Amino acid sequence: MNAKDAVLMERKVIIITMDNSIYIITALALGFSFYKSKEKTIQALQKAWKSFENILPQFLSILLIIGFVLSVLNANQISKFIGQESGWFGVLIASVIGSITLIPGFIAFPLASALLNNGAGYMQIGAFISTLMMVGIVTIPLEIKFFGKKAAILRNSLAYVFSLFVALVLGGLLK
Repeated sequence: MNAKDAVLMERKVIIITMDNSIYIITALALGFSFYKSKEKTIQALQKAWKSFENILPQFLSILLIIGFVLSVLNANQISKFIGQESGWFGVLIASVIGSITLIPGFIAFPLASALLNNGAGYMQIGAFISTLMMVGIVTIPLEIKFFGKKAAILRNSLAYVFSLFVALVLGGLLK
């Protein structure tokens, strides 16, 4: 096992430990809530289930897209387009995709992890995630309606430039 594999294994152990800790804390908090008020806890769980049902179609569609992309593209192809070696060309590809895509954060971050594990570069994923969260090409008509054309274009332009700055900083820090 080389040093890179050892670091990856250590990260996986940390992530598993954190996941288990979150589950334990959640179970304890739920138990405490149930102890304090059975009716309110059941009501909260029903609301949570309804929220889950509302999110499920988006979540499943994104999972299907991720599965499809990862089955069509292998690690070498992902690395070619948005890997470390792709440089600023990969950053531009990732930032444009992030700008025009509308994905919630709870799906975007696991997607970023999957892409990183399959050969994407940190700088490129930084650009993808930051444009995904801050730049809204799909939502710009709504922004124009509420904030005006000048404010919407200025906000999106500044967010795009800042996303490229984020990519630059990540590329420098995580080499």
